[in-house]
Amino acid sequence: MTLRLLRIPAAFVFGTVLLAGTPLALAQNIAPQSPYGGATVEDIIARVNDQIITRSDYDRALAEVDQEARQHGATTLQEISAGHKDLLRNLIDQQLWISKGKELGVTGDTELIKRLDEIRKQYHLDTIEDLEKAAKQQGVSFEDFKANIRNGIVTQQVMRQQVGARIQFTPGEAERYYEQHKQDYSKPESVHLSEILISTGTPAAGVPEDAAKLAAAKTKADDIEARLHGGGDFSQLARSFSDGPTAAQGGELGQFHRGDLAKVLEDKTFVLKSGEFTEPIRTRQGYVILKVIEYVPGGPAPYKDVMQEVEEAFYMSRMEPAIRAYLTKMREDAYIDIKPGYNDTGASAKETKPVYSAYTPPAPKKKKKVERTRFRETTHTFRQKSPQQAAAPAPEQPAAPALVKAKAVKAKHGKNAAPAVEKPGKKEKIRFGQKPRETLPEAPNSTIENAGALPPAQTASTTPEPVNPLEATAPDKKSRFSARAKLPRQPKAKGLQPDALAPQAPDAAEVADRATQSGPLGLAGNTANKKKKKDSTTTGEKTRLSQKKKSPEDEAAKTPEFTPAPPVKGAPAPLPQK
Repeated sequence: MTLRLLRIPAAFVFGTVLLAGTPLALAQNIAPQSPYGGATVEDIIARVNDQIITRSDYDRALAEVDQEARQHGATTLQEISAGHKDLLRNLIDQQLWISKGKELGVTGDTELIKRLDEIRKQYHLDTIEDLEKAAKQQGVSFEDFKANIRNGIVTQQVMRQQVGARIQFTPGEAERYYEQHKQDYSKPESVHLSEILISTGTPAAGVPEDAAKLAAAKTKADDIEARLHGGGDFSQLARSFSDGPTAAQGGELGQFHRGDLAKVLEDKTFVLKSGEFTEPIRTRQGYVILKVIEYVPGGPAPYKDVMQEVEEAFYMSRMEPAIRAYLTKMREDAYIDIKPGYNDTGASAKETKPVYSAYTPPAPKKKKKVERTRFRETTHTFRQKSPQQAAAPAPEQPAAPALVKAKAVKAKHGKNAAPAVEKPGKKEKIRFGQKPRETLPEAPNSTIENAGALPPAQTASTTPEPVNPLEATAPDKKSRFSARAKLPRQPKAKGLQPDALAPQAPDAAEVADRATQSGPLGLAGNTANKKKKKDSTTTGEKTRLSQKKKSPEDEAAKTPEFTPAPPVKGAPAPLPQK
């Protein structure tokens, strides 16, 4: 399963791309033409996340499948087209692995360099540039070739990390798998042979064999057999005396299964054990001595001999369903869109299919037409009045300039004269910090009532009118620097000027305190007087120990010959020495 997934998208190094088969040609002829006219440059068959599978990719993979089927002995059209069933599924699987590799940050650049170097050595080329030139000569794009190798590497690494690393089994499970599939590991009976051929020559047709040559060959073969029985080395004797083409290789013939040899040779060799040899056997070429290097009995091989093969087979038996389950989960989480007419055999029922719908743009909103006019104070109000407000008499308001002007026109031209109506004018621009001059009417003069915040002496007539911040005021007159009043120049003081930040000189009290603090402190605070010396207890003249007169006993103790004997009880005292 794993090998098949990696082999389908991989490009062969040096080969030709085969044409598509008959079913594909018919599909291309039936394909509908574009409604916009012209020819389609590249047709997209499937979309997998941010990747696409084009018809060129499909045709190239189809050609590889057909070529591989012919190499394995497929001859009929039915056998060749059997691999077309899962072709699109394998291509989608490849794109899913690549998308997962991008998500995990797997690039495969290091392994790609190693793989290209192995291919270069395989074809005996000096550099990678030579490999690129050879690929171009065969009509293969080197960039596509590297991309296909990288895709295969990324697929293997992601498959190993996400699926293979999670498959674990014990040795007991592998051994039980071997017991269930023991016949798969059975080997036919075979022998590994070496030969020593003593040729008798090939006689011409119709000419009897020379008896003398036969006797000499038989004598030589018997002599070699005797040497073998005496402990001679078979390969060394084959190099020295064998007339066969295998003499240079020590008589090495290879592995033979039962039924591969002639009947007479098979009966002589398959009954021997490893290391044994036959007597000289008469053949058409002469006398031959065969040695059995290794004898393999038929039947299932022991588990210890095929343990590695069993573990690999058991691992793959668990790997295949795990890979398919992981791919199904990736299909359910991915965006996959397949063109009608193509079938994905690995599709899941839980896949999210894209839904296409006709796009209807929203209707544009109509902007409300706003008429910009100057403010006109009229008799009507902008808001509807409540019944109570409508019943109450409106307070007298000062006549607006427009009404005053209309009354003046009626008084001059009569009652039937039409009042002058001003047309809406241009909107006034109001500058920052200034009040409107044309759009707002003048406010009537108002007086400030005394509500207790001002002194009683101040009345409405004496209180000044507040200043309107929006009204323009006369700017302060600016003067030049040269027009300012000049101060008289101060005379400069001669000599060194005192530093304003320097500390003041200490006064007399400060000097006295410093003298007291810096004075010596002793017992009772008085250390001016010297301490009295203590009375010495030593009287008389002082002498050194080395100058002291030594006694006779001390002088005698320094002499090495003198050793005072221990006193004996009852003996007279020793006389003093002179």
